Amino acid sequence: MDRSPLYIDPDIRRAKTLETAFYTRADYLEHSKERIFAPSWQYIGHEGMVPDPGSYHPVTLLEPYIGEPLLLSRDKAGVLHCLSNVCTHRGNLLAWAPGKSSQLRCKYHGRIFQLDGTFTFMPEFQEVEDFPSECDHLSRLPLFQIGPLLFTRLGGEGSPTDFFGAMLGRIGWLPLDRMILHQDKAQVFEVNAHWALYCENYLEGFHIPFVHGGLNAVLDYGSYTTEVFANSNLQLGIAKEGEACFDLPSSSPDYGKQVAAYYFWVFPNMMFNFYPWGLSFNLVEPLGLDRTRVTFLPFIYDESRLEQGAGSGLGQVEMEDEEVVEAVQKGIRSRFYTHGRYAPTREQGTHHFHGLIQKQLE
Repeated sequence: MDRSPLYIDPDIRRAKTLETAFYTRADYLEHSKERIFAPSWQYIGHEGMVPDPGSYHPVTLLEPYIGEPLLLSRDKAGVLHCLSNVCTHRGNLLAWAPGKSSQLRCKYHGRIFQLDGTFTFMPEFQEVEDFPSECDHLSRLPLFQIGPLLFTRLGGEGSPTDFFGAMLGRIGWLPLDRMILHQDKAQVFEVNAHWALYCENYLEGFHIPFVHGGLNAVLDYGSYTTEVFANSNLQLGIAKEGEACFDLPSSSPDYGKQVAAYYFWVFPNMMFNFYPWGLSFNLVEPLGLDRTRVTFLPFIYDESRLEQGAGSGLGQVEMEDEEVVEAVQKGIRSRFYTHGRYAPTREQGTHHFHGLIQKQLE
């Protein structure tokens, strides 16, 4: 019996990777919008974008792939909200730029909302029957916060713990609330490859000795491990003797280890790279079948430890990864390649990722 191109055997020893159709067919990319990305938690911004009561900041989720207009706001009580940025009258964008006000007023016909999305007033609607109703309020989206980072989702079920719980349980002792985004150190890359190929490369340390000479010099490859959770996984990077590592508290499950980096991935497209200096958050956004935008955002709490150990030279590591991933993008179009196999002790993360894609799309 023929199996779907998405079939992934749960036993990594028998499994074959996703077939190339997933990366080359536009219908799979289109289906992924509603089945993979919309139900998953996505980074929407950081707390500094709405610092004070009355602040609001329009954002577009996964532009241009999904392109959903959203609005971060902080009401007069200081409570954060994530709202639809579309006026419920005629669909105009409600806020066009960041600002500060006691209310939100549509520039088209003057409809007014509170900063929590509640409809307040609409001129010339005195004779409209059954007005206002629930559908006249702005749609409210769930909001989850990790330190200064903010996340939302467009649909789906389950709690944030299903996605972020394993990570927070492991690194919750870090001073997450002290992390500050250093926008001047942020980087944006455009990669000529499918978004999933970029994630697959991240999800295994198998390639480190072959691709990343500098990183391999500070990490103990023999001690490199991968742990798989429901909607996330962890690659634990152990430092070689004398290289920079965390000062782990005794409460940490990794106490006694020379941990150089926690490489957490959260399905489908977010990487949380924790180093002794803070967090390098990587967001992977599809731009097309063979085009991906990758944003590096550094949230720092100890600048004195920058450019040490595994958390240094990240731009060089990115260039090395891009070279390989772009070559794979060319290779998957070959008529002589359909799928590959997994190294059972090194590619558990990639196997897990492929299994989640199968689950979501089928």
